[in-house]
Amino acid sequence: MWIERLLLACGLVLLAIYGAARFDRMVRSQVALENFATLESAATSPSQGSAEDTHSSPEADSLRDLDSGQADFGLSSSQQVETSKRAIVRRSNALLAVLRIAKIRLEVPVFEGTDELALNRGAGRIRGTARPGESGNIGIAGHRDGFFRGLKDVAVGDAIELKTPNGMDTYVVDQIQIVAPQDVEVLRPRSVSSLTLVTCYPFYYIGSAPRRYIVTASLLRETKSGSGNL
Repeated sequence: MWIERLLLACGLVLLAIYGAARFDRMVRSQVALENFATLESAATSPSQGSAEDTHSSPEADSLRDLDSGQADFGLSSSQQVETSKRAIVRRSNALLAVLRIAKIRLEVPVFEGTDELALNRGAGRIRGTARPGESGNIGIAGHRDGFFRGLKDVAVGDAIELKTPNGMDTYVVDQIQIVAPQDVEVLRPRSVSSLTLVTCYPFYYIGSAPRRYIVTASLLRETKSGSGNL
């Protein structure tokens, strides 16, 4: 009897933890979407920028260096090193865009990087790929047991929207494939501006999934809405 009670208690605890994790994920995602709406409003505001908008800060310079691969901790002063480290932290928490797929009723914030913090709150830009709003191939990853589970219902011809404070890009799915985890060719630039969504596969696999589910879409339309920056 005591074994049955112990197992029941363990089951209830695990169920509570799972429920709390899902609730936390949804709350954090909603907060991020609200923050994005605030950033979008600020970006489209007609007010003039301040001196901070027109002059680069050391931290902003570090962000650009990290994007271009020019940051060098070994050659930096101690102050520059600390600035670069702060820039990395900012990047890991940076809200870049909102991804929308009407067919599967998905609206999810897109953060910088694919660490657990980013993927627990939404989707994450795969570093080394283009950034939202840029030309090239934008790689975005998400968990198969979270926001990207609905990708299993996406089909060729479906529309995908990627919205930034500066506007919205509309893509059309033109390819769906299943590849090995080490197959990075799917993230390389294509002949047209593209969006590549990545999640683990099979969707209901127990444990570490052995394959990757890839949804590739080509840019159909760009709509500009302002001149602000995230």
